[in-house]
Amino acid sequence: MIIIRMSGGLERQMFQYALYLKLTSMGREVKFDDINEYRDERTQPIMLSVFDIDYPRATWEEINRYTDGATDIKSRLRRVLRGKKTNIYREQGFYDPKVFEFEDVYLDGKFMSQKYFEDILPLVHQTYRFPSIGDLKLAPRSDANFLIYYNDISKTDSVGIHVRRSDSRFNEELYENICTPEYYTGAIRYILERVQDAEFYVFSNEPKWIKGWLKGIILGLIDEKMSREDAVAYRKRFHLVQANDEFTSYLDLFLLSQCRHNILSNSSFSWWGTWLNKNPDRISIAPNMWLNGVDSEEIYTEGMVLINAKGRVERRVK
Repeated sequence: MIIIRMSGGLERQMFQYALYLKLTSMGREVKFDDINEYRDERTQPIMLSVFDIDYPRATWEEINRYTDGATDIKSRLRRVLRGKKTNIYREQGFYDPKVFEFEDVYLDGKFMSQKYFEDILPLVHQTYRFPSIGDLKLAPRSDANFLIYYNDISKTDSVGIHVRRSDSRFNEELYENICTPEYYTGAIRYILERVQDAEFYVFSNEPKWIKGWLKGIILGLIDEKMSREDAVAYRKRFHLVQANDEFTSYLDLFLLSQCRHNILSNSSFSWWGTWLNKNPDRISIAPNMWLNGVDSEEIYTEGMVLINAKGRVERRVK
């Protein structure tokens, strides 16, 4: 049996469940440990039910057997005398093919690469279908705003911009100086050169901070030669999407996927937002590095345009 440790929010859960689909297609018995990461009240909710997914759960006894986590006196004494003996394998990098070699293991990782499920793409696409608008679970206070955003996004040459800040604040060495203001202005200019009537919809997990950030981005884009009227019209092309919180973040993911084009941050939420986008002519722009000091090649998918921290186009992924 294989046990996958579930962790993170919806976007990471989607990567882990996609790996589950691949492993079960190979004939493996797979269950999830959805206990260890979610015992704290402050953790993000498990949200796969948005896609009507019901997954097999490992029992506490099975989890302890694979992780050597039993707390009885005999087990604790054995660990003191002989050390801990586990059956845990931790993923290396963004794509680790060794994951597929095991038949009896506890897998701990993010599994953030399409390569894990490349040969079952139709199944993953079918699995991650949002319900119809009428069947989406909407909080009463977000219902009206959500529908306004959805209608506007559907009717315009919409570009979803995702800005994630929390990770970079808590781990600057790993995340900083990747999705710089120059990266976003370079990405916006790239879009405007190709989509004349683009309307930009900005999503973020920190709505208070994002207002000041967006003002700075717009000021950096406005040409000094613009008339006052043109500058005002330009500003009106940028819209802050502020309707959802961590418990309704799936609605932001849905709206991102409905945009015609996407500008990503180095976030798995961004990644799924563009992956779920069904526009065959979409432009997907991503930072040319995902994490500092880490080879990020395996996270990119075909057609992504990579832009560096200085706002310059590096290449198009083939």
